[in-house]
Amino acid sequence: MKYLYLPLLLGLLSCGGGGESASEPSPPEPPPPPPTNPDPTDPATPCDAATSEVNWDALMSENCELLSQYGLFIDPAVPTRDARAPGQRYQLTTALFSDYASKYRFLFLPPGTQMTYHDSETFGLPVGTVLVKTFALPADTALSGDDNETVIETRLLIHRESGWVALPYLWQGNDAEFTPAGTLVAHQMIHQDETLAFNYEVPSQPQCKMCHQLSDGTTARFSPIGIKARLLNRPGDNGSNQLQHWLSQGWLDRVPENIPTAADLYDTTASLTERAKGYLDVNCAHCHRAEGFASISGLRLGYFVDHTTMEFGICKQPPGYDGGAAGLDYDIVPGNGLASILPYRMEHLEPKDKMPPVGRAVVHDYAVDLIRNWIDTLDPALGSCQ
Repeated sequence: MKYLYLPLLLGLLSCGGGGESASEPSPPEPPPPPPTNPDPTDPATPCDAATSEVNWDALMSENCELLSQYGLFIDPAVPTRDARAPGQRYQLTTALFSDYASKYRFLFLPPGTQMTYHDSETFGLPVGTVLVKTFALPADTALSGDDNETVIETRLLIHRESGWVALPYLWQGNDAEFTPAGTLVAHQMIHQDETLAFNYEVPSQPQCKMCHQLSDGTTARFSPIGIKARLLNRPGDNGSNQLQHWLSQGWLDRVPENIPTAADLYDTTASLTERAKGYLDVNCAHCHRAEGFASISGLRLGYFVDHTTMEFGICKQPPGYDGGAAGLDYDIVPGNGLASILPYRMEHLEPKDKMPPVGRAVVHDYAVDLIRNWIDTLDPALGSCQ
């Protein structure tokens, strides 16, 4: 009988069930120790730093995913007012047209720095300067106020040690997301009792260079557009002149007594020429200058260019343009706005004809009429367009 129990005994021993003489399994490895003295307040990048002040570290080094990470506004969800110190809102004397969008501009200078005044060009802006511009589209162009507007995008121009960088942000709910590739935003508005439905274009980073990059043929540089004396010589939110206010607080090194001022398109107290030249200066001259994107055209629309010359378009034929369906030949035919290419391209939306080529999806009809009427007043003796 003892032989009958032997297989059972051997089986128990092989399964570890044989009492004290059986081998015990190895204990499990202990978990690795936690990091020594972890600091929960140490951010992974400057964008992650929680701060109640402007996040200068992030502005100077990082393209943050969210606009709120820069700490530019007291309420991060409201980019149209209450900039965090030292940011200040500023306004231009005449506006660059962008599909009837309202624009809210803010300037941030690092503490202890100042701008260098220039009579005709963009002010010298120190490293650390941040320009902020928020675009809000109206539901009805005849109305104003927050209830009538939809905030679409916020653009940053940041002067870093390596140079200027342009960062477009698209608003999504209560924050704006970095959108380097740009995008189209469908919008519908009422304008003069007509419904306009279009795709508003948030520019990509490369598109920003079309307007902001200047080149002398060998070296390219990025330049802001609106920070010029003639476009800033006006009262600000506090009622005092913006340039004088910046001078008084040490933001600007000097302000001369007499400053030429670009007139507002809608200022009926200014002459037709002043209004037309102001509009063309802010909307067109950054490209139509010797260093600009449209330099090859030979057309120069800067504020200080003599508007009675071929350089400004009088009887000038544009290279590489066929004159459109109307078969026009000259940029400006003095005394004949209908025969002039300049307003013709302003009123068209086809890519081949549209000017500016980016930045608008609808026609600024008031500006087209004003420019055409201004050309009608020019003396035909200024040039022989034949």
